[in-house]
Amino acid sequence: MSYFNTLIFGIYPYIALAVLFIGSWLRYDHGQFTWKAGSSQMLRKKNMALASGLFHVGILVIFFGHLVGLLTPHWAYDWFMTAGTKQVMAIVVGGVAGVACLVGAVMLAVRRFTDPRVRATSTVADDLIIVLLAAQVALGLLTILPTLGHLDGSTMLRFSAWAQGILTFQGGAAAHIAGVHWIYKLHIFLGLTLFVVFPFTRLVHMFSAPLEYVTRRYQVVRKRA
Repeated sequence: MSYFNTLIFGIYPYIALAVLFIGSWLRYDHGQFTWKAGSSQMLRKKNMALASGLFHVGILVIFFGHLVGLLTPHWAYDWFMTAGTKQVMAIVVGGVAGVACLVGAVMLAVRRFTDPRVRATSTVADDLIIVLLAAQVALGLLTILPTLGHLDGSTMLRFSAWAQGILTFQGGAAAHIAGVHWIYKLHIFLGLTLFVVFPFTRLVHMFSAPLEYVTRRYQVVRKRA
């Protein structure tokens, strides 16, 4: 069991991150015409704005919440906030964002699988990624249940120690989460797997920000005489 824990949570994270960055770089370098969000809004607009809005707002809050929550050292906030308070905040904010994201993801999935026009333009990667994202968000919401049993912040500190240990190449980082509830481990494993499939799906558009739009010259459009 110790070997399996080290393999999944001590070695697999580096494999996933390597595939994420190297795969994304190769795709951008060799297949820029495929580097897009692949929007299907023009095929069916009904409920698209609501579904997309809920999904994107929810997933952005979740992403940055995980980023800040896991990678912020304990000493950076313990002078004004306890680990328990931080964990309660994560439950509340993450729970609201998770519900919004899950509702949006389910709406998008139903639209993709049931609308004939959208279905005709979907790829296997499109189908796979929306299912994986919905499952991941659902697992994240389920982790709230065991977390409610210990609100002292100990769980938050263990996951932070693991994430920071991985990114700083500390040996034995997997040991920090060896004894946590299985649902946390499944949530982490699926999250790492999303890193693996990331370069081969439409998720790559997350790396693209339209910064040039802010500084470029206006496009002049005139009516015909």
